[in-house]
Amino acid sequence: MTVRVLLLDDEELVRGGLRLILESDPDIEVVAEAGDGTGVVDLVARHRPDVVLTDIQMPRVDGLQVTAKVTALPGAPVVVVLTTFDLDEYVHTALRSGAAGFLLKDIPPRELVHAVHVVARGEAMISPKVTKRLLSHFTRGSAAALDRVGTLTDRERDVALAVGRGLSNSRIAAELHLSESTVKVHLGHVMAKLGAGNRTQVAIAVHDAGLL
Repeated sequence: MTVRVLLLDDEELVRGGLRLILESDPDIEVVAEAGDGTGVVDLVARHRPDVVLTDIQMPRVDGLQVTAKVTALPGAPVVVVLTTFDLDEYVHTALRSGAAGFLLKDIPPRELVHAVHVVARGEAMISPKVTKRLLSHFTRGSAAALDRVGTLTDRERDVALAVGRGLSNSRIAAELHLSESTVKVHLGHVMAKLGAGNRTQVAIAVHDAGLL
């Protein structure tokens, strides 16, 4: 299946380079691009992308606003932030707003292509350079997070913890001796109970609760 991508970056040269990298993969198509997020809702409605790849610092409507606008749409595509700025404030805001990934622009081309496929499958991608620092900054053992996690069944909790460890559905299935379809069902229940929009937010909830 071809992954349809919408590119948002205020530098035309960067957009051109990203398009060349992504479309070097025959299973990725850049369906539209823009210099900021001003018309992102209309672009999503018109071009039906699977993935929105956005910079953070852009004029008028920046990448954090794009993330909030896009993830609030019915049947929203996944959003990946691709930036040179790995400030903690940006990372936290983007992920809590529902971004499925946070990547730095020094990512090798092959890994960027891989990341687009990963998030299109419903998984998460965060730059290794920010992952450890990111998780260490979330409040451990917060009462609200513990209450939410406490609503999970034992099996749902197992799945949530595995997601928090960064495991894919296939690896969770193998570890818990379940089918991938069963893992997806449990993960759906976990996301509903935790109020999470994607796997990244499940991982955040697990770390907020101090369980990892």
